[in-house]
Amino acid sequence: MRHALALARRGLGNVWPNPAVGCVLVRDGIMVGRGWTQPGGRPHAEAMALAQAGAAARGATAYVTLEPCAHHGKTPPCAEALVRSGVVRVVTALTDPDPRVAGRGHTILRAAGIAVTEGICEAEARDVQRGFLSRIQRGRPMLTLKLATSFDGRIATASGESQWITGPEARRHVHALRLGHDAVMVGGETARADRPGLNVRGFGPVRQPVRIVVSSRPLPELPAEGSEHGPLWQVAGRPEQFMAELGARGLTRVFCEGGGVLAAGLLRAGMVDQLIGYGAGLVLGSDGRAGIAALGLERLAEAPRFHLVEARRIGPDLMHRWLRD
Repeated sequence: MRHALALARRGLGNVWPNPAVGCVLVRDGIMVGRGWTQPGGRPHAEAMALAQAGAAARGATAYVTLEPCAHHGKTPPCAEALVRSGVVRVVTALTDPDPRVAGRGHTILRAAGIAVTEGICEAEARDVQRGFLSRIQRGRPMLTLKLATSFDGRIATASGESQWITGPEARRHVHALRLGHDAVMVGGETARADRPGLNVRGFGPVRQPVRIVVSSRPLPELPAEGSEHGPLWQVAGRPEQFMAELGARGLTRVFCEGGGVLAAGLLRAGMVDQLIGYGAGLVLGSDGRAGIAALGLERLAEAPRFHLVEARRIGPDLMHRWLRD
């Protein structure tokens, strides 16, 4: 199952609105097929693994990171494909909360006489599916807020100079994180001041994330959509409104890179699910620019709380990742 989860991660940022799923087929202790959800959401992981295994799938065990789908869409249900393949056991990590599935996939398998084991590596699978689960259960994508700051929490000098606070290794890591999200988001002031590319660079030809600018005012001219830049969406309104709009449009994972006013608004609205910070060993002082605008807090109990899940050195900088309590 852990190998299937590693395969599933390959689909993150590439398969929305579908979930990123991994599947491994094992027969007599030998892996005979494996697959993961392909760019655009199809073919599904199970179909890829079954095609690779061919006749060797008969009598095998399928390890799938999410309950096989049970509904007829652009492709037939994966649960029925597993039944036809002759697998004798299916092991899953999570039940799919999508109302079109929600246990029906497991029911189809069991009705065909296939042994089903559920809940294997559930916590790890829930982490992989965090964005998909958020869209289905809360109607909005998972949101990651990224900040690159000095030791004293500043993102630029008083004059606005910010290139570069962190080193090239951290900046490459940011591009890898963009690659694993469906969209990259910034506020209108950041778009007008920096005219950022909001794309993935340094990883060869990839499916570029959607570029989102939050602003009610006209936007500056940004690079047109193409092989090097994803589509550009403009949204406005309260965070609850535009996050719901993004969920309705199929996004599951959004990577927000500021600015400070947008970050503060998302935090106040409870929309931030994950914080990723890059801390550099320089000090800019209180006249430097803060990464997050005023939150208007009077008591510590009102502050958004996150718990640390990862911290490691990247080049000369420190990366730390936090999940919302």
